[in-house]
Amino acid sequence: MSYSSLMIRLLKFGFPFRFTLAKLTKFPFLGFLIRRYLFHRDDILYLPGNTVVEVNHRIRKPPSMVCPNTVVDTFILRANYLWIMDRCICRLASNCRDYPQDLGCLFLGDAVLGINPKLGKLVSKQEALQHVGKCREAGLVHLIGRNKLDTVWLNIGPGTRLLTICHCCPCCCLWKMLPNLSSRISGSVTRMPGVHVKVTEKCTGCGTCTNGICFVNAIRLENGKAVIKNGCRGCGRCVAVCPQDAIKITIDDFTDIDATVNRIHHLVDVT
Repeated sequence: MSYSSLMIRLLKFGFPFRFTLAKLTKFPFLGFLIRRYLFHRDDILYLPGNTVVEVNHRIRKPPSMVCPNTVVDTFILRANYLWIMDRCICRLASNCRDYPQDLGCLFLGDAVLGINPKLGKLVSKQEALQHVGKCREAGLVHLIGRNKLDTVWLNIGPGTRLLTICHCCPCCCLWKMLPNLSSRISGSVTRMPGVHVKVTEKCTGCGTCTNGICFVNAIRLENGKAVIKNGCRGCGRCVAVCPQDAIKITIDDFTDIDATVNRIHHLVDVT
């Protein structure tokens, strides 16, 4: 059995216990070891979902809407090597019935050449763009960045040559464990720069947005109105499901898109 196949079995076995395991990172010495081995130098961003986002500051004429998913498309077009996993390990381990299990992660950079060929395949830029399009249509949210955990279980590297693009659902996402992790680790998974999510006066307190929508439980009802907590990663799922159109997601400036691309570019070289 190959190393990566063994790791997949271990991940599938341990996945239901990830919340308990995450709490171990709050013990100082053990937390240091876990962070060093699995999360060192991570920088991972959630992008708002399959929607257009209003721009607060208009620095040019219309359109005054922007789609953060262009960040993903930019790196696909830049990358020399692109690899699609046959399955999403998170949804496979959870036996997900609400979202497609066959829409796996997309990895970019020459480190993908070391991935076990039994796990997926090299694809063209066009195939990668079609893949992320299917993910958006399925209601999945992109997560993009440098993730050391992937270099460990895939047994590849270096991390500076592997860009991870996950397509996450609210029910099975690995990062649902964020509230249980130490702040040193959870702080490496953030919202896209400039993104703000706000509950407006239209909110009627129906609770739709609190019913298994937020993967980090960052939105709750207080005094009959939805309130967004600091743990929000700006994925925008609550915006999409609100029947009253009472939650808005905005980006400060068009330049936040460029800032996000530059931030990721300095983490990982995919060319």
